[in-house]
Amino acid sequence: MSDIEGVYEDLEADVSLEEFREAVEEKVDQMGGLADEETAAMLIAHEIGESEVGGVADVEPGMEEAKFVAKVIDIGEMRTFERDGEDEDGRVVNVEVADETGSIRAAFWDDHAAATLEELEEGQVLRIKGRPKEGFSGVEVSVDEVEPDPDTEIDVQVSDVHTVEALSLGLSSVNLVGVVLDTDTIRTFDRDDGSEGKVANLVVGDSTGRIRVTMWDERAEQVTEFEAGDTLEVVDGYVRERDGSLELHVGNRGALEAVDADVEYVPESVPIEDVEIGQTVDIAGVVRSADPKRTFDRDDGSEGQVRNIRVQDATGDIRVALWGSKADTDLGPGDEVALADVEIQDGWQDDLEASAGWQSTVTVLDSEAGSSADADDGADSDGNAGLSSFAEGDDGASTNEAASTADDGDDAGPDEPEPGEEIEFTGVVVQAGDPVVLDDGETTMSVTTEATVGLGEEITARGVVRDGRLEASDVF
Repeated sequence: MSDIEGVYEDLEADVSLEEFREAVEEKVDQMGGLADEETAAMLIAHEIGESEVGGVADVEPGMEEAKFVAKVIDIGEMRTFERDGEDEDGRVVNVEVADETGSIRAAFWDDHAAATLEELEEGQVLRIKGRPKEGFSGVEVSVDEVEPDPDTEIDVQVSDVHTVEALSLGLSSVNLVGVVLDTDTIRTFDRDDGSEGKVANLVVGDSTGRIRVTMWDERAEQVTEFEAGDTLEVVDGYVRERDGSLELHVGNRGALEAVDADVEYVPESVPIEDVEIGQTVDIAGVVRSADPKRTFDRDDGSEGQVRNIRVQDATGDIRVALWGSKADTDLGPGDEVALADVEIQDGWQDDLEASAGWQSTVTVLDSEAGSSADADDGADSDGNAGLSSFAEGDDGASTNEAASTADDGDDAGPDEPEPGEEIEFTGVVVQAGDPVVLDDGETTMSVTTEATVGLGEEITARGVVRDGRLEASDVF
């Protein structure tokens, strides 16, 4: 066995012995006799080992060369451009390719570009060798060599319209239809060149999940055209990563379009009783109480705002702080709400609370389209807390129903005070606004009082019940 064959035997790469011999001979010539065949063979083996990657996700900028196998997902149009000092225009076709680990843009230049449009088809599997670099929408590869690989199967779906679940880092030319879950305001920023940029976000969901959509510059203005509950299509977006999560970005080449389509989004939530400090989780339930919005001054002199609500599911309840634009969300007691990506913190009197900041999503749900909660335990088949089942009091009314009854005084149950009756009611303050709302664990009571109370305090209110409210003459 020759030295070349010996090195080749230990090489774990998809290259023939003949190709390996040719590469070794070229290396010997390049080094001008400074390396014998065995040394050159070892150098080539090292280069091949460095360039072979396990999957698309392993391709990184800075690699001298990368070899991988991937399926053609999307073929772009040919673009031409002028090269400095050359009469002939350059040509490029961007092709989206993917495997089970992710997707990446492959740039085919000049002669390769022309052949791409004639010979490539979506769904075709290619063996690619190229030079990775950081592109506009993530890592991309400038293709040096490519050949079809009909014997390899790659389990990646080729589709004109993507789902949230199917998105992966680096994917471009993305069309996605989803329902708007949350919107944000337009923000401006200064670029390094002195120009002003614009950015805005909204969150969309489909039956497979949800994703934040980031719109830049002209497209940022479109955030004002949509509100929660609308259905839209993202056209020609690209997938980036931020803080460990995927985002779908839309630049000037992309668009947002309102569409008439039925899209189902079913939130998956963690039972409130299971949340722990430091977690970032999704929760869902009914708003039990809602404080007025408060404004405050930040250290930098700007003004902020926050609104506290209390949300209850079948397992418990939790205070939620809605910060910034989230504080403007139109919701109140009795509304069903899904809160995504909220941070669990240490709150009032060592009680847990959830913080909904810019990265969070607040979605007011259609109360008639609640989850399919089991009537026996208030949880769905996956063990998530249901949106339509809540802890019941002695009279069988849910907390949500009790809150409504306390507000309007209609259909009073047998255990409720008669209008004009003087009573004492002791409970925890779950709403400190006007009216004050108390909860004793079984019933909620709206209280009209001029007394100053704080959330979480246990107080007793004495007075007369009128129109479903306790008009307190004394609070202690």
